[in-house]
Amino acid sequence: MSDPIEPSTSSSSTKDPALLIHPRREPFEHGLLPIPKLIFTDPTQTLIPLKQKLIEQSSSHRVNSAAISEVLQISIDHARLVLDTLASVLHSESDPLLKSKPDVVDEVGADVNDLVLFLYIQSYKKLLPRTHKDSAAVADVWPSTSAFDGYLSALSPLQLVRSNSRRFVPSQADEEAHQLSYLQKHLANIVSLLAEPVEGEGEESLVLTMEKFEHLGFLFYFGDKGSEGYHLGQYAPFFANSDPDMPAVPVPAAQVHDWVLQNIVSSLENISERISPKENGPPSSSDQDVPMADACTSTNKGSICVRGPSFIEGISKSSLIKQASDLKGSSVKVLNCHDSVIYILAPLRYATVYGCSDTTIVLGAVGKAVRIEHCERVHVITAAKRICIANCRECMFFLGVNQRPLIVGDNHKLQVAPYNTFYGQLEEHMNEVGIDATINRWNEPLALGVVDPHDSLSHPAGVSDAQAESGSHLDPEQFTNFLIPNWYGGESEGSTKDNPFPLPDIYVASQQRNQNNLGEVKQLLREAPLEENRKRELSTALHVYFKDWLYASGNIRQLYCLQGE
Repeated sequence: MSDPIEPSTSSSSTKDPALLIHPRREPFEHGLLPIPKLIFTDPTQTLIPLKQKLIEQSSSHRVNSAAISEVLQISIDHARLVLDTLASVLHSESDPLLKSKPDVVDEVGADVNDLVLFLYIQSYKKLLPRTHKDSAAVADVWPSTSAFDGYLSALSPLQLVRSNSRRFVPSQADEEAHQLSYLQKHLANIVSLLAEPVEGEGEESLVLTMEKFEHLGFLFYFGDKGSEGYHLGQYAPFFANSDPDMPAVPVPAAQVHDWVLQNIVSSLENISERISPKENGPPSSSDQDVPMADACTSTNKGSICVRGPSFIEGISKSSLIKQASDLKGSSVKVLNCHDSVIYILAPLRYATVYGCSDTTIVLGAVGKAVRIEHCERVHVITAAKRICIANCRECMFFLGVNQRPLIVGDNHKLQVAPYNTFYGQLEEHMNEVGIDATINRWNEPLALGVVDPHDSLSHPAGVSDAQAESGSHLDPEQFTNFLIPNWYGGESEGSTKDNPFPLPDIYVASQQRNQNNLGEVKQLLREAPLEENRKRELSTALHVYFKDWLYASGNIRQLYCLQGE
């Protein structure tokens, strides 16, 4: 089964896009954990006995945190992290783990087959970023070097990303090809983890039942509309016509391997044919990088992709709003934005923020996972099931999260605070994606290692590991509510009239003190024993100082953008 088959000789360019196989991006983008004990040098030899031990823990073939902790020899906190991370990237929406309330997750547990596939891909290495087509233009947009650079020998996250030839995140096609190539290389091992021997015929006669075959849907899907809605077995010739009332006959593992491998080869050929013309000629409009914006950005700016995530890339010194009707799909990536305010007021499954600086980003309701990476001086406000923060500096996170914030990599001077905003449809969006406003674990960050074994760019081989710097709690005296403008009047109306996440008492008390202080100042100004002309001078001075603050803080742009709308 380990011998590769010959690639198909038919032209992949004529193949129906609906019949092409794709890697599921979610496990590779949101499912990798830098926990050394989860990364095996020989995954098959290690995971097959581990799988058997896991099965022995439960007659239902589902395991909880305690079983994972015992078998993998990791802490109970890390075991629960494995369980929660796996749940966030599962392919089957019908899996009971996804429908479980946080307090009963351990009672439900994870399917052993999904868990071993999740553990196997922990050996994946991310693709190195590509070079931006217009590095000079990018260099003009980015701010000066970080204040940290005077006394830290290591490069800051953005310097690292922008070093040398101004590297940027790989293209979607490059990442898909890289993920497919990884799965192609490891396919024989992956299939063997799901296979089982025919009774009485020994280990050489491995077969896959239809149920086990469907678990490959954790890693693959067919078609150009996304990974939801169809079972993998519908595309496999050996299961496609199975009688739903009768159990399908198990298929030899070698036959499954060869069929999947043929489809991977065909998809890689298709990707190669799509990429080659772009390298030798002018790029098509759908593949060009989004130009840097220099003025107020309306809702039709930014790159949107019909298949896969919507992109907001290269926004600079602007304000931008996206609502659900502006987005294609249920995932968003905010890339390389600078000195801007970005509102994404929509129900989402996944969100990624990468390589941004001096920007405020509001993410509506994210039901699966948020990842913030390689950012500096960014404020992120989000209601989400879970969030991972990696390689960031001087960033603030205002969070309404149902799981512990995960902090990994080389971080410095991070601050976390409770959620501080709302918009009309927020609670509707939270209910749609399954976020519970009664649970907010913003103040329980979990820090893992500084070295990410999946990322050879940030952490070259040989660098010693240490625990990542965690986030400190924002001083309650510095906590303020964030007001989202009502950009479109009636279109954004909804039932949410206040922050749905209860604030901790210490923050409520601080807000009350600030309100009282403001009231006292207003009262003193009203009762000040001044002549009318002196009162006018005082009023004028206050307006001048306020206007100066608007310009110094950059908030004046938001007012211009609101007027422009």
